[in-house]
Amino acid sequence: MLYRVQKRDITKVGKVLADAFQHDPVWLELYKGESHSEEKFAANFETGVRLCYTYGEVYAPSEALEGVIAWVPGKYADMNMWRVIRSGALGSAMRMGMNIARKMRPVFKQIVVDRHKHMAGTDYLYIMMLGVATRLQGQGFGRKLIDAAIDKSERERLHLYLETETEENVKMYEHFGFRLLDRITLPVIELPMWEMVREPKA
Repeated sequence: MLYRVQKRDITKVGKVLADAFQHDPVWLELYKGESHSEEKFAANFETGVRLCYTYGEVYAPSEALEGVIAWVPGKYADMNMWRVIRSGALGSAMRMGMNIARKMRPVFKQIVVDRHKHMAGTDYLYIMMLGVATRLQGQGFGRKLIDAAIDKSERERLHLYLETETEENVKMYEHFGFRLLDRITLPVIELPMWEMVREPKA
């Protein structure tokens, strides 16, 4: 049984995810040279968590928040200004800084276009974030979180869609039944991104 993240947890959850992704090549490149990067990095994840909290679901293995999975129905996957405001994420989005927002927009534009193309006409959940605190990785928390998403997708006959920035994660997700749709090179930063889907079993 997972713990459903509460509003009071969201700021801490952002920090947990910032820790989990501290060595991620895409995020390292985007935040390279940024002043106060640690605070901006946590605010970045807090913004996404607030969106998922409002439009989807956010879970941790327990109240200790060892790790986090956050998803939204596909129709809410795009983070526009109205959704940022409605989810209460404007404050954290501002703490990210305008410079980061400007960097991210052209880098991630292609994955939005691809997601619409890959999932056109399909009911799906978009796994926006999945991470475990660095010191707790390898203890089964990630498996527990992804199993919850798979269980929901099977019960509700929904596809699961996600992107990952590392080839090691591609193999992990394939173990859970995901298949690779495309490997792209992100513009501007020239780093790879893998786009994956998992169909519910017949």
